[in-house]
Amino acid sequence: MTQDEIIDWLLAGDPAIQYQTYRDLLGEERPEIRARIATEGWGAQYLAARKPDGVWGDRFYQPKWISSHYTLLDLKLLNIAPDHDPIRDSIRKIFAEQKADDGGIRCGYSHPRSDVCVNGMVLNYASYFGTPAPDVASIIDFLLGQHMQDGGFNCMSNRSGAHHSSLHSTISVLEGIHEYLRNGYTYRADELKACAAAAREFILLHRFYKSDHTGEIIRKDFLQLSFPPRWYYNILRALDYFQAAQIPWDDRMQDAIDVLRTKRRKDGRWRTEAARAGQVHFKMEKGRQPSRWTTLMALRVLHAYGQQDGK
Repeated sequence: MTQDEIIDWLLAGDPAIQYQTYRDLLGEERPEIRARIATEGWGAQYLAARKPDGVWGDRFYQPKWISSHYTLLDLKLLNIAPDHDPIRDSIRKIFAEQKADDGGIRCGYSHPRSDVCVNGMVLNYASYFGTPAPDVASIIDFLLGQHMQDGGFNCMSNRSGAHHSSLHSTISVLEGIHEYLRNGYTYRADELKACAAAAREFILLHRFYKSDHTGEIIRKDFLQLSFPPRWYYNILRALDYFQAAQIPWDDRMQDAIDVLRTKRRKDGRWRTEAARAGQVHFKMEKGRQPSRWTTLMALRVLHAYGQQDGK
């Protein structure tokens, strides 16, 4: 397929894919398409699963992929319009009921300590949907208090203890900080910018998937392109964050870019390589087939770093 044919294929997809393709690959802001995300396709299906009490699934974090938490994260990934009142009501409910003594959002009443990775994700969608700054402030305090000396984050740091950051937790917190700053929040902003820079350096030190000591692959599943990513790290998720945050090219990105290019099919598209076990509201895409999500993300990464990725 030619590049134009791939773009046409993306534009034949769900309104969420159409909107992000116009915005990220064609440089066109199309609010009329964005408005359709709430009334057609995937966005409408997610919203239809919302219960009268404002909850998805059983409660905030259960069952995993159909809970309020992961559904809200998916709605944010769709880029549904952020001024959606029912979504904002659901987030208000979470903040009213799930705040822990440590300032974070707890996964359940039997979990007295907040999870770093989960709170990075909460910060992501709460900031995107315009949660009032005073409500978000305690999450900022909690996350900054869990920043580790090596630059990143680990969800075990406040539970069983951790001596080294996790790429899973680090990317979740980075995405949350990016969304928070992008939406104009100012509380402890300078500290968050410094924190994000250190966390990015942690990822770059590992060239996105390699041991900084041996150069070996840390985990093979870091190279598997999955969507939705949930809490799992993979190189495309990390590269997509770097382009979204407009981080300048760094030669330590090259290894991950090279892996991404090797995964491109002969027809110029990519497929989603890993599905996470668990109950879902519905499947956005069929497995083993070309994926509009993965192709869109890969193309916008290569577009952002296009002058350098062939070095």
